[in-house]
Amino acid sequence: MSDQENEENFDAEEGEEETPVAAEDAEEEEEKDADMPLTEEMLTECLSLLCKTGDGMAHAYVKLDAHDRELTDISILQGFIHLRFVDINKNNLRDISALNSLSHMVALKAEHNKLTSAKLDELPYLQEVSFNSNKIKTTEGICHPLVEKISLNLNEITYISGLNPDRLSRLHTLELRGNKLTSTAGLCLPNLKNLFLGANQITKIEGLEALEQLSTLHLRDNQIETLDGFTENLKNLQYINLRGNNVSVVKEAKKLQCLPVLRAIVLSDNPCAEEDDYRLEILISIRKIERLDKDEYTDDERQDAQEIYEQRRQEEKTAEVRGRS
Repeated sequence: MSDQENEENFDAEEGEEETPVAAEDAEEEEEKDADMPLTEEMLTECLSLLCKTGDGMAHAYVKLDAHDRELTDISILQGFIHLRFVDINKNNLRDISALNSLSHMVALKAEHNKLTSAKLDELPYLQEVSFNSNKIKTTEGICHPLVEKISLNLNEITYISGLNPDRLSRLHTLELRGNKLTSTAGLCLPNLKNLFLGANQITKIEGLEALEQLSTLHLRDNQIETLDGFTENLKNLQYINLRGNNVSVVKEAKKLQCLPVLRAIVLSDNPCAEEDDYRLEILISIRKIERLDKDEYTDDERQDAQEIYEQRRQEEKTAEVRGRS
């Protein structure tokens, strides 16, 4: 699935804002959560994939699928240290500290629970983790050396902190859509390639200079007015999605000239997209760009942009000479 399809799917999942009555109902529902521990009897239905243990001396089940069971307690998993693939989506969990014992875990799905933190002890083999649709308020406590993808969409995170580049050296994809971020600051992940920050409350692009391997940046549906914050350090950035922001002036695109390999940008549903010669002015500002919004530039558009660029350049030179005389 492409990044754009990913984003479209995410948009489709977004619902209307919760009314005060609905919020009260949700609180009431939380209070009514009945104790529902994961039991040995349930485990007979949830465990699968019998494999050799790490030392090759025995066999153990390595896959757990315990999604959508209204679970409130998974303490029993402390004894299942050989689990590698764990799915506890769609439960009522507030505490998953039992997973600290699963030192062989490779993938964790913990979406649609009631977690307020993603913190776990360092899990040496964990590669992919998803905490979407919880009540997580911080990015602190994520320190798994082999993790490649972290999803924290639809939580309550207000700022990014605690993502240590030394402990997250393999991380290539970070998803933080639908949180309460107001800034892009707090990221120092030199190996990160894909960053999804759509549907937040971001007004300021900053602190991206350490993201030297970043290739894809999604900032759709935020409150960005200016394109300050991009630097030549972003030497691998090829795609930026800024759809649905508040960029009102096409000339802001000149601030992207510092990006040496930028190939595509999305600025639809910004006020600047309504300006005359919108497509042409973007191409004049960013000469190497190949696609704006959904459409690639044609040869005719490139020729027109080149002619106008040369004409303006000549006018600037003439004005400069006159100014000296």
